[in-house]
Amino acid sequence: MIQAQTLADLDGVQHRFFTRQGGVSAGLYSSLNCGYGSGDSPDNVRENRRRVADQFGLGEPDLQTVHQIHSTDVLTVADDRWSSPGAPKADGLVTDRPGVVLGVLAADCAPVLLADNEGGVIGACHAGWKGALGGVADVTVAAMEKLGAKRERIRAVIGPCIGPASYEVGPEFPAPFLAQDSANERFFRAAARAGHFMFDLPGYLLHRIARNGVAVAATGHDTLSGTDDFFSYRRNTLQGVRDYGRGLSAIALRG
Repeated sequence: MIQAQTLADLDGVQHRFFTRQGGVSAGLYSSLNCGYGSGDSPDNVRENRRRVADQFGLGEPDLQTVHQIHSTDVLTVADDRWSSPGAPKADGLVTDRPGVVLGVLAADCAPVLLADNEGGVIGACHAGWKGALGGVADVTVAAMEKLGAKRERIRAVIGPCIGPASYEVGPEFPAPFLAQDSANERFFRAAARAGHFMFDLPGYLLHRIARNGVAVAATGHDTLSGTDDFFSYRRNTLQGVRDYGRGLSAIALRG
């Protein structure tokens, strides 16, 4: 698992960016696949999620994830909890309650973990290009503020995701980013294939989150090239494999 110093030095918060190692799943889901949306055995997924929750000293029911839909919807976790599968649809979670682990799943999209240590508020969101462009991280920060967080105290980390050297996009892809802000051109460079571009998803997210006045860093891991450590939707697709495992990133308040 991976920890970022930006969050690791907060005494009231625990976090983990889990790699694909340390689980019970086999084959293309090997081994810490935490996504019920995959074709993996639900029993394997449940055990993998139990192992994740155990790293926080909690049980599998305490691990709250959502049915991710590439939206900007963010939910607040209070006393009512849900089970997975069957989780509500959203792409972000916030809480001010100890005893709960907020988790997001990813396999090239960017997991973002956030914490206001002084305020006792944490958040997690899933940012693919649609969510990043739409502002899922912005909405997560705003939801944390409703629980008493202050953005100048929030620290955020962008976890392992597809890197700028791996994320080739088509000719139509940059248009909505440039329509949002022409300066977003800096997050694209020409690809080897004519008319295509390489997109810097973590770079864009760093800029977007910092614009909220939030201190933000990135782990710098590329999920597509990190075959042994990370699941990757695009890697599997390029290899003609139709399904893929989902990695988990998680954060919790210390009790």
